Amino acid sequence: MIVAFSIAPATADEAGGVTEAVAAAVRVVRESGLPHETNSMFTNLEGEWDEVMTVVKRCVDVVAEVSPRVSLVLKADIRPGRTGEMTGKLDRLEQSLRESSEG
Repeated sequence: MIVAFSIAPATADEAGGVTEAVAAAVRVVRESGLPHETNSMFTNLEGEWDEVMTVVKRCVDVVAEVSPRVSLVLKADIRPGRTGEMTGKLDRLEQSLRESSEG
């Protein structure tokens, strides 16, 4: 499965920022060893259901250490038996675009 999730404390630090809390969550993702990528809006994470959800919960827990309230947005693509889909889906899209521009 692939999940795209965004996590942030619902309360900001003294300077009004959430960067440090989000960075702590991204560290959890990176240390998980699962395929992942982070962009300006979401972190994408790929793996089996239990391992992915364990990482997401750990991210919530580290953000909760600095905020009594945590915001989590999660979207999942659940496709048993498939791996490498974070890049595979994009590869298929690019191939389709190339084919449509050639014809």
